[in-house]
Amino acid sequence: MNVVAPYLAGELSPITELRTTEEMEARLREIGAKRYHNHHPFHKLLHGGKLRKGQVQAWALNRYYYQSSIPIKDAIVISRFRDRETRIEWRHRISDHDGDVGSEGGIDRWLKLTTHLGLDEDYVTSAAGILSATRFAVDAYVNFVRDRTPLEAIASSLTELFASGIHEERISGMLANYDFVNDEVMAYFKKRLVQAPRDAGFALDYVKAHAHTPKERQAVCDALLFKTNVLWVQLDALYHAYVDGHIPPGAFVPEDMR
Repeated sequence: MNVVAPYLAGELSPITELRTTEEMEARLREIGAKRYHNHHPFHKLLHGGKLRKGQVQAWALNRYYYQSSIPIKDAIVISRFRDRETRIEWRHRISDHDGDVGSEGGIDRWLKLTTHLGLDEDYVTSAAGILSATRFAVDAYVNFVRDRTPLEAIASSLTELFASGIHEERISGMLANYDFVNDEVMAYFKKRLVQAPRDAGFALDYVKAHAHTPKERQAVCDALLFKTNVLWVQLDALYHAYVDGHIPPGAFVPEDMR
């Protein structure tokens, strides 16, 4: 008798070897379709208007640590390349987040969100109240791009292929469901609707051009899987702390949960 294994959420189709660039791209898109964090229960609650303001504060506070680490990660990626053209192409990502003289960046826009939600800016930027799991996951991502191959470093950014959809959900869902959110403070996500597809296009073209062997193509896919796990585990921690109510010592405690 044949025994059929039960389907697991997010389970990927079995592939023994990625023989072509087309097979690799198909695998990358399957990973995004099944493992991207838009499927996480915390995001379903966030976008559906099911969270209290304090829970949204906790999400924005913890997410700031990720946002503020992205330009650090990108600076490390640049340092991995002797190729000048790749460095030039990649460096706009740093100013996208850090901003430049006389212009705001994504970090500024994120701080507008946290300030509007009632969080003190110095407290947010200190990262004093974030969950340990947030810190461990984000730091692991920074270490990944430092320690793995340049190809894997670029491949880990390919979650941006799927970012526009989650930003659209977030903009429409949060504006429709929370009276403490307005159009101005959603500026970060609106900007990423333009930036993320541009960045993802370059990264996808790069891995398609430079992953020449089945082993390299698998490494590209594994890097994307790693990054989806980095994003997913941060939401696991938020759910455990602020939905299930197991806030660890030293972490931010919203007023409506005290």
